[in-house]
Amino acid sequence: MPQIQLPIFPSGVTHITNELAFQKVDDQVTYFNGSMPIFVHGVSDTRTFRMITSQFCVSGATKLAEIARAFGVPMISVKRAVKLYRMEGPSGFFKKRRGRKETVLTPPVLKAAQDLLNQLVEPIDVAKKLEVNQDTLRKAISSGRLSRVEKKLQLMG
Repeated sequence: MPQIQLPIFPSGVTHITNELAFQKVDDQVTYFNGSMPIFVHGVSDTRTFRMITSQFCVSGATKLAEIARAFGVPMISVKRAVKLYRMEGPSGFFKKRRGRKETVLTPPVLKAAQDLLNQLVEPIDVAKKLEVNQDTLRKAISSGRLSRVEKKLQLMG
């Protein structure tokens, strides 16, 4: 007849569930199932942390709330990580991140825009003529990269 064994954890672990725990030693986080270490990653390796905790949630080893509580992370962060794991698997955490798009207001475009603004052309017309988004031009004006010349009123006399 098989004998039931209680999960026996090493000393100094923090429990996530009755069967799952983790321990931080030096710069490493080690996850345990009972006394058996099941995964290790660096303390500062957030991508691997998000991947393994999501795997625990998806496999049913733990609940999202238990991860949030044990590690002190926001619940929404755990939900997003689990969603990413379900959609893309473990590789989703390690793919190259998308960068920003290319700069639209290059120096030649800025010069052309400033020339048109100096000729008292309205910003909306400058944006249309240079095929630039109106908001992009407006932000360049408000940040001081472009300056708008104000029309002077001539008083009739």
